[in-house]
Amino acid sequence: MLVVGRWSSVVSRWSLVVLGLFLVARALLPRVSALEPAPLWDTGTFSILGYDAETGEVGGAVQSRVFSVGNGVLWADASVGVAATQAIVDVGYGPQALELLRKGLAPAAIVKEIWEKDPDPLPDNWSKQGRQFAVMNLKGEYAAFTGPKATEWAGQRGGKYATAQGNILAGPAVVDNMVAAFEKAPGHLSQRLVAALESGQAGGGDKRGEQSAAIVIVKKNCGVWLHNDTVLRLQVDDNPEPIKELRRLVETWSTRKPRSVSPECK
Repeated sequence: MLVVGRWSSVVSRWSLVVLGLFLVARALLPRVSALEPAPLWDTGTFSILGYDAETGEVGGAVQSRVFSVGNGVLWADASVGVAATQAIVDVGYGPQALELLRKGLAPAAIVKEIWEKDPDPLPDNWSKQGRQFAVMNLKGEYAAFTGPKATEWAGQRGGKYATAQGNILAGPAVVDNMVAAFEKAPGHLSQRLVAALESGQAGGGDKRGEQSAAIVIVKKNCGVWLHNDTVLRLQVDDNPEPIKELRRLVETWSTRKPRSVSPECK
């Protein structure tokens, strides 16, 4: 009987604990449900699109505290231009932008059309109000957009032939620095784009840190092989210092800078 009595006492105590936890959870539930849903995953990124008026090359570069950021941000077609898609990203914006460039639309009109036609399929946790993207044509003309719900700091800055944009940044110095560096840096377009990333990082970069970076540059028939439009495409997918590693790769490429086999490409 003594044993049974002890077990009854233990069960009673645990019943009280469970009841207490239930009451606490019930009291907190309205507060939890009232909170705005969290994003499905991290989104912070800074990128730049740039044009070289001397060579006719166009390209972009990006860095983020996410794995393999280049796969979701940079889009390029040597026949029409480049685009960057980021923040609460819909990667479908990239192919759409290139297709509208093929149809002859100006970048500003493309940005407006794509965003307005976005059906916003996940408004609660992946809203179009948080999208950020930029488009540039083969003349270096560009347009960029940052939605009002992109995680702060978020915004863009433009120069003569460059547009820089980012979200979850340390502040506006990131994009300001990027455009200034791009316009001042010497050398090939690849070196200028990396200089922009380096200056963006010096301005505070992604508030969460670094992980991956990428670069793409295109010009019709100016890749190394026949009928190849990709002048350069590099990705650093997982590295504690991805911009530093991207710089190393670009400088390695620049020491040789392979020439295209197409005679019309100079």
